[in-house]
Amino acid sequence: MAEIVKVCVTGASGKAGRAAVDELASSGFEVLAVDLVPAALNVPFLRADLCDYGQTVEVLSQVDAVVHLANIPAPGLHTPAATFMKNTEMNANVFLGAAQVGLQRVVWASSETTLGLPFETPPRYVPIDEDHFPYPTTTYALSKVVGETLAAHVSQWSGIPFIGLRLSNIHTIADYERVPGYWADPMTRNWNLWGYIDVRDAATAFRLALEATLIGAHNYIIAAADTIMNRPSMELVDSTFPGVKATRVIGEFETLLSIDAARRSLGYEPSHSWRDHVAAE
Repeated sequence: MAEIVKVCVTGASGKAGRAAVDELASSGFEVLAVDLVPAALNVPFLRADLCDYGQTVEVLSQVDAVVHLANIPAPGLHTPAATFMKNTEMNANVFLGAAQVGLQRVVWASSETTLGLPFETPPRYVPIDEDHFPYPTTTYALSKVVGETLAAHVSQWSGIPFIGLRLSNIHTIADYERVPGYWADPMTRNWNLWGYIDVRDAATAFRLALEATLIGAHNYIIAAADTIMNRPSMELVDSTFPGVKATRVIGEFETLLSIDAARRSLGYEPSHSWRDHVAAE
């Protein structure tokens, strides 16, 4: 496979998009930022509507690979039907467009929600891993499940590697100011097993997914190495989800969203934590 030099980042004006642009540009990639809303970025920017297939193909024809982040980013921001339809349309246009122009790789933002979030029904086991799928409980999560299925088939047809990153709840350094407010009541964050991901580690994961030696379609959980709580992980599980068993020994504050597969396949190792910025009183 030829070297990936030029990379399009869709959704480049969003929280994760801006971080991905910075990470890729600083790592030597030529980055084309794409979004409907301009942002102050130190790379070329192109305004494009990815719900339009023609615009999508025009954008993708200029690059070697795509890091696709453009989607409605969470449930509840639009009507359920609009969330599903818009996300599915954007994903389909990018995936099919990638095949049409012959991209070398597609890396895209799937979601932890495909695994059963919010956990109103307890998880089957902890830590949850890639096999705890699919359990969509919203049309947002369903759009990501459909995206993963679409990616698998388009990858098979085209031979293009597709890597979906099931991102946990993204936090910036500024977001960490809110973390102590979660600690009094574990139920405020049990919806995703107290998971999170530092935006800088998310950006690194996108770069690693571009660089990894992989074929076919793959999906990986991307989370921080720890939970967002100051209580031991299994204590949180036992008090909130009694009866849910651990499939292996879990470290004191270890994440309950398993990142073992991402470690093995991508070389992913999160290096940032809220603990670097907030005292765990």
